[in-house]
Amino acid sequence: MNFATFGDLERSRQHLNESVMLKEASASKIGKTVFLAHSSRDAEYLSAIISILQNHGGSVYIDKDDQRLPNHPNRETAEILRSTIKSCPLFVVFVTINSKGSRWIPWELGLADGEKNTRQIALFPTTTDSTDQQWARQEYLGLYQRIVRGRIKGRDNAEWIVHDHVKNRATPLRQWLRKAG
Repeated sequence: MNFATFGDLERSRQHLNESVMLKEASASKIGKTVFLAHSSRDAEYLSAIISILQNHGGSVYIDKDDQRLPNHPNRETAEILRSTIKSCPLFVVFVTINSKGSRWIPWELGLADGEKNTRQIALFPTTTDSTDQQWARQEYLGLYQRIVRGRIKGRDNAEWIVHDHVKNRATPLRQWLRKAG
């Protein structure tokens, strides 16, 4: 199993219309199947993560440019995010070394954990090296499945999978995302 690297994401960004993709993901919570939590410090890679999830059947929501959110976070912000997390069947955290400095990721993940079962939550760890586990230094991240590149027994090629490292089971990303629809 290999984690995504920033180099992988940078290469995939070259072929994307980022502004359209980000605008669509921020547009509305209606019909979205995946709430994508992320650090604002990782904004340059969002379009690549969204593209991977969309190419496998997900409809992604991000809060980055959601017009419903107030300019300065407050109680209304919390209510809108709470409602959106509840309405999206799946929750994905784009995890990097920057995630531990985010004030919102732990709060959003806590809400999702209380609202969903752990099979509906996955981390999308991204590092500089595909085997680096620096991102996992916060113990609670060990509770969740991970979206990684890997091979499923009986299949020839590596693909994006959702890996349950506790049970050592994997589901193709497309299949995991389809459960939400």
